[in-house]
Amino acid sequence: MCIHQLNLLAASNNLPISNFLGKQHPIEAHHLSSICDIMEKAMVNGDTCIIRCILVVFQVVFKFFFSPQTERNRDIVRRSGLLLWQLLMAPRDQICSEIQKEVCLAISSGLNILYPGEAEINNLLKLVLTEGERNSGLSQLRDVILTNLAEQLQNNRFGSEDDDHYRLNDELLHYILKIVVRESCVLITKCQTVSKDDFQRLLSTVPAASSCLRYLMAVQNHLLSNTILIKPDDNDDSDSSLQGETLKVQELKTSILSLATQILTGCDEVLEMLQQVTTALINSDISDREQRLKGLEQITKATMLGHLLPVLLTSLMHPNLQTLTMADALMPQLVQLVLYTSQTALLLKTQSPVFSELNSSPSCAPEQKGKQLPDERMLEEKEEPGFLTGLKIPAPWAAGKTVETVHPVRDNYKFKETVHIPGARCLYLRFDNRCSSQYDYDKSNSVFYVLKLVIYAGPSTNSRKVAEYGGNTLGYGSRSVLGTGWPKDLVKVEGDTVTFSFEMRSGREHNTPDKAMWGFACTVRAQESSEDVSGGLPFLVDLALGLSVLACSMLRILYNGPEITKDEETCQELLRSKLLQRCQWQVEANGVISPALTPSPSPLPLTIEEDREFTYPSDVLVPPVGHYFDLPRIRLPPGIMIKLREISGRARPQFRPSINLHVAVG
Repeated sequence: MCIHQLNLLAASNNLPISNFLGKQHPIEAHHLSSICDIMEKAMVNGDTCIIRCILVVFQVVFKFFFSPQTERNRDIVRRSGLLLWQLLMAPRDQICSEIQKEVCLAISSGLNILYPGEAEINNLLKLVLTEGERNSGLSQLRDVILTNLAEQLQNNRFGSEDDDHYRLNDELLHYILKIVVRESCVLITKCQTVSKDDFQRLLSTVPAASSCLRYLMAVQNHLLSNTILIKPDDNDDSDSSLQGETLKVQELKTSILSLATQILTGCDEVLEMLQQVTTALINSDISDREQRLKGLEQITKATMLGHLLPVLLTSLMHPNLQTLTMADALMPQLVQLVLYTSQTALLLKTQSPVFSELNSSPSCAPEQKGKQLPDERMLEEKEEPGFLTGLKIPAPWAAGKTVETVHPVRDNYKFKETVHIPGARCLYLRFDNRCSSQYDYDKSNSVFYVLKLVIYAGPSTNSRKVAEYGGNTLGYGSRSVLGTGWPKDLVKVEGDTVTFSFEMRSGREHNTPDKAMWGFACTVRAQESSEDVSGGLPFLVDLALGLSVLACSMLRILYNGPEITKDEETCQELLRSKLLQRCQWQVEANGVISPALTPSPSPLPLTIEEDREFTYPSDVLVPPVGHYFDLPRIRLPPGIMIKLREISGRARPQFRPSINLHVAVG
């Protein structure tokens, strides 16, 4: 245990022992060979105490004191790996769980030493991910490695040297996602299959993310957080920037698209299972059916639907990810998820009033409860079908915003904050009953001990002044209460914006206690009473609503098409020119570019005035097939012709009278 504590201390970079261990020379090969000899002898004798000690020594040696540079060192490393693997794969009756855990920690500590090269590490991870369910040792090793990689990835920035090492390739991510989907489906299925007591124990253990789910969460947060931090550089048309550093933006968005596609596909499978379990519970005769349906939402939050999907939906609404490529790729999956979540949310919603009615009428037989269909319940409720029917959607500001100072207020303290609630006709302010400050004036030293709050009905201190409050009722200060002191009732402010300005001049007296200088705290709401505030939406309803909003946003992107580029904005006047509108462009059809359309005799007028509006005849829809015809000439004003000659550098041609030529100048 002493070595274990030494290992934990060394893991902290802020402690002197870390610097001490970092300066040590690498261990000699014969020392590691001696450690292997001790391990082999302990394994033959079955001495578990020595085996555990040597395993801890392996962890420290691999992390700080060994570097396999020579061929002899590599031989010792292979020998160490065989010993560790032999212990890991030993039957459960021959090895205790503590030793198995230490073996996994030792392999994880020396992962880059025991398995040098990306290919060997990928093969190991593929083995533990595919065979982990059949072997407890491999399963535990998988959990330890993924937990370690998740912690490292959270502290790593996209594009750094270690990014490729901590962020696994798409094939391994696919295996991890399959495990997460299977775990989520099993967890939801238990709501229907386990006994009543086991179901209560299950509710007390969630949410608890597995190692695979934690790693997926780390990868998702790693990619999405870096994407949101990207700020486009107006002076650089080739790329974007992240805090001044050039990043591979396209690679980052491609990784996000690949991960989002896999996550949405997995959520689709989990939601399908959730709908099946919900329907089975509704039609079942289980005595605790109501409790299971209520607990189903809590269980769902513990799956990938609760840990991964809400964060992904919120991040996909960021402008950096609102792209045509993302919308085109994710739209089919989003539509399917909207259907599953809304249908399941509607099934759960229709159960709440029914159970209350059934409980109030004991004459109802259990057989009739189980046979009642969701459609019949909806008819009894007399409401239109829909997962949002009868639910009050809370506004983002419905719970109110709290504005407060530090407690207690320090010397020479200034505070200013503005609260804006869009659409509110008036705002209601409720002050904390602990609000307290000192208000005094020392005439002998001409020093103010002032601490008061001024409220303005507007976005700044130049707005209309509403009131000012300050002082305390504890007797500190010659004027212990300013005006009416601190309000006990609601303070009404007209408009949708209020500004708080709080200031302390000079310092307080030494004998003033902290409770007399507590400061203030105020809650700003658009409603007069907090009773009107909804406590929130059920999880599946909230999820369906979020998916619907994202799907509508993606549909808008698909409808609008590609965004206008900077070149198109610059060339707006040129694109509206009637000269370019007369051009014959090549047409792409079925991947083949056809030659330019060959014009034929046209019924268009012979001359088009540039400064007049021109519309093509309604009967001219498709250019007639034929040979060359004279396009209508555009008679440009003299000023434009002069500018064109200046730009081209060509003067107006001069003709000698002796040359008999007829030239038409446009």
